[in-house]
Amino acid sequence: MNNVIACIDGSSAATSVCDYAAWAASRLAAPLTLLHVLDQSRYPVENDLSGKLGVDAREHLLCELAELDIRRNKLALEQGALMLEEARQRVVASGIAEPVLRQRHGHLLDSLAELEDDTRLLVIGKQGEEHNDSVHVGDNVERLVRALHRPILIALGEFKPPQVVMLAFNSSAMTRKGVELLAGSPLFKGLSGHLVSVGKDAQALKKDMEWAEKTIREAGHDIQCAVLDGEIEPALHRYQQSHNVDMVVMGAYGHSRLREFFVGSTTNNMIKNATVPHLLLR
Repeated sequence: MNNVIACIDGSSAATSVCDYAAWAASRLAAPLTLLHVLDQSRYPVENDLSGKLGVDAREHLLCELAELDIRRNKLALEQGALMLEEARQRVVASGIAEPVLRQRHGHLLDSLAELEDDTRLLVIGKQGEEHNDSVHVGDNVERLVRALHRPILIALGEFKPPQVVMLAFNSSAMTRKGVELLAGSPLFKGLSGHLVSVGKDAQALKKDMEWAEKTIREAGHDIQCAVLDGEIEPALHRYQQSHNVDMVVMGAYGHSRLREFFVGSTTNNMIKNATVPHLLLR
């Protein structure tokens, strides 16, 4: 469980993914793997075309279509190899001496699940190739975060070395893990921090906040604590913006899908409205 893995595709987020992955790998002193997955749903390995041309279609049309599909896959692989090479050059320029390049054909989630045991941190973009805008969240993001049990850094925007980090704290086991991560990980060494909770009774939260503050301060970090009123997502984002926070750390999908259907998902809303990278813990 040593590697930082950066998911590279043709989206506008690819440069941000490269830069934040290189930053994380340098601070963690961890190997960096640049991964490109040729999506099987868009570029299938084999196509059965026998039922798509009509009963009177000639055999050579089947052969021509099959050849076109092979060429399409070959071009997509070559394009992926070029993207990986551009990513390699970018992270090398950032100080990563020997990034590993990997290219796979299949489903992204399956590929990452196979690599999960060797993954320390996964870096992905907020949008994939299908959503090159600032509003939508890529279709793969929720599936990846729910399925994988590794920290996932969602990169977006122009790279800026984080100086101020905010941990969204709610006393859950996952956010207590976040406190220990913030205190002990070299990823956050030398950064100032904010420990922020929303909507809980301040007195009930006091003991947990005191523990969290003590843990982080004893690790040598500067930390400010705040308990906010209001709706969780807007309150956290207002605080992040008003305190110039460069990165948000939070637990992900703490409720069942059924409950989220009725009350909504804080995780999805946080990612959707994010303006800085978010590190999601599972």
